[in-house]
Amino acid sequence: MFSGIIADVGAIARAEDRQGGLRLTVGTHLLGMDDVQLGDSIAVNGVCLTVVQKVANSFVVDVSRETLDCTVGLDRQGAKVNLEKALRLSDRLGGHLVSGHVDGVGEVVAFNDVGESWRLIVRAPHELAKYIAQKGSITINGVSLTVNRVAGNEFEVNLIPHTLAVTTLHELKAGAKVNLEIDLIARYVERMMTVEST
Repeated sequence: MFSGIIADVGAIARAEDRQGGLRLTVGTHLLGMDDVQLGDSIAVNGVCLTVVQKVANSFVVDVSRETLDCTVGLDRQGAKVNLEKALRLSDRLGGHLVSGHVDGVGEVVAFNDVGESWRLIVRAPHELAKYIAQKGSITINGVSLTVNRVAGNEFEVNLIPHTLAVTTLHELKAGAKVNLEIDLIARYVERMMTVEST
């Protein structure tokens, strides 16, 4: 599990083809690799990946074709990526509970400076829109955010200067694709309602 609070912006230093999937070497300066062990989970742009090797200030992960097909931002060498290590039981939960399992890919509709913050409007896949609620939580490229408005398949969040400074979200523009993970609670509520009605 993760919190959606980004620890570092790293970069994909190498992307090697491995039987349809990719082996990525991800460089980091601030993540703190001393306590990372082989088999540990690290969220890369919101995608939970398993560390298979450590090399100086970088780590290596394997990404399956299945994961590549349902996410964005993991297949380009040189790309900057949001990084977060898995939570420990003693950690503060500054964002919200995030699984690192991307539910779908959204598209940026608009990203505008509104003075004290930036307004980001994203169009979610139709099948995910029902899970997104005003004042609820959403994860965009691994970043925990609060939904301010929902209109059909589109939702809006505000990004403060600090968030823009410590994540890759400042690079977004209209038409960009983003990884979305809905709030876990919404999934469980739907499941409970489905079971009760059968």
